[in-house]
Amino acid sequence: MTDLTSAALPRAVLPSLFLFALLYGGMVVLAGVLGNKQVALGGWLAVEAGIFAFLLLVALSSATAELHGQRMANRMVVWGFIPLILSILLTALVYMLPAAPKMEAERLAAFEMILGQTPRLMAAGIVAYGTSQLLNVTIFSKLRGDGSARGGSLWLAARGAVASALSQIVDTLLFITIAFYGVFPIANLMAGQMIAKVLLSLLVIPFVITGLVALGRHMDKKVAA
Repeated sequence: MTDLTSAALPRAVLPSLFLFALLYGGMVVLAGVLGNKQVALGGWLAVEAGIFAFLLLVALSSATAELHGQRMANRMVVWGFIPLILSILLTALVYMLPAAPKMEAERLAAFEMILGQTPRLMAAGIVAYGTSQLLNVTIFSKLRGDGSARGGSLWLAARGAVASALSQIVDTLLFITIAFYGVFPIANLMAGQMIAKVLLSLLVIPFVITGLVALGRHMDKKVAA
C-alpha cells in the first residue's frame, strides 16, 4: 500500500501564485500583439498599446515578490521566456506556411503586416523583457529591505512606482535602441515612450500592485483557513 504521508505529497501551489502565473504568461504573449496599435493618451501622447500588458507584467512580478519573495518572482520572470519564445516560434511557423487559396487577400495582408516581425524586433523584445522585469523585481525587493519594518499600503505603492518607473526606462532604452537604431532617428520615439511609461508607473501601477497584493492575501487566507 502506498504511503501517502505529507512528505510524499506534492507541495500545494497557493491560489495567488497560480493566478498570477496564469495572468503573467498571458500578458507576455499579448504584449507583442497589442504593440501593433498606437493609442493616444490625453490627446497628445502616442504610445504603442503593448505598454499596458507590459506594465501588468511589472505589477504581477512585484505582487509576486511581495507575497512569495524575490526568488519566486525571479523564477516567474524566467519561466515567462517560455511562452514568449514559443509564441514567437509558432507565429514564425504559421507566417511561413502557405495561405489557403480561398483566404481573402485583405485578411492575409493584414495578418502578415501585424505578425510579420523582423528578427531584430524579436531580439529587442526578448532582451528588453528579461532585463527590465528582473530589474523591477530586484529594485522592488531591495526597497523592502529585510521586511522587518512594514510600511503598509503607501510604502508598497511607493516601492512599486519607483521600481516600475526605473525598470521601464531601461526597457525603453533597450527595446528602441536594439529594434530601431540606424533605421530612423529614435530620440523622439524614445522620449515619448519613456514619458508615457513613467507617468503610468507613477499614477496607475501603485494601485494595481496594491490591489493584486490585497487580492492575493485574501485568496491565500481562505486556503489557510
